[in-house]
Amino acid sequence: MKKWIALLLGCSLIFSATAQQEVTLRKKDRKRDVLLQTNYGDIIIRLSDSTPLHRDNFLKLVKSHYYDSVLFHRVIKNFMIQAGDPQSKQAKPGEPLGNGGPGYTIPAEFRQTLFHKKGVIAAARMGDNVNPEKASSGSQFYIVQGKIFTDAGLDSVETYRLKRKIPAEQREVYKTIGGTPHLDQNYTVFGEVVKGLNVVDSIAAVPTSTGKDRDRPLNDVRILKAKLIKRKKHYK
Repeated sequence: MKKWIALLLGCSLIFSATAQQEVTLRKKDRKRDVLLQTNYGDIIIRLSDSTPLHRDNFLKLVKSHYYDSVLFHRVIKNFMIQAGDPQSKQAKPGEPLGNGGPGYTIPAEFRQTLFHKKGVIAAARMGDNVNPEKASSGSQFYIVQGKIFTDAGLDSVETYRLKRKIPAEQREVYKTIGGTPHLDQNYTVFGEVVKGLNVVDSIAAVPTSTGKDRDRPLNDVRILKAKLIKRKKHYK
């Protein structure tokens, strides 16, 4: 896990936030869902009103077309799929990624009700050694695939990783749907997939590099376009 934290973000955040800052959110934008059209299929995300800083930031980035053509540059089966590095748009095969961003961070918004079950979207960040406040990346995010846990496995996470008890209702989710409980209250969860979990599973299963661009898909997995769509109560 320490290696993953270290690789989430580098220190060279060279992209300007100007375009994002020029975008104005309307009240109705906060009631829309986000559609990620990828070359593996569509993923629809519903953002949480409990994390307004992350919600509004993500909406502004989507409206400014920041995520259009961005790669899922880091994929680990039974863990997560990560995107949001603008440097990935024109990246050459084999090029290590994960250092790009808009040049700012977002204060952590940890909520007890938002945890790392399968399908949630959460913000990547730099490691605790350089980021003790656990501030989030301005643009890099991951979608949890995770795995299903046993009681014994969750007991181990409580004892050796979290140093606290996992709420009973959340334990049941981790035992049925699955997730990554060791990340809870350390990375900000700010929404969840409401349609397209099968696409998340498909992306998580792609072959990835073991070279200097470790965990990058061997064949590009790209967000072709990200846009706001009208929210539906139920998606087919």
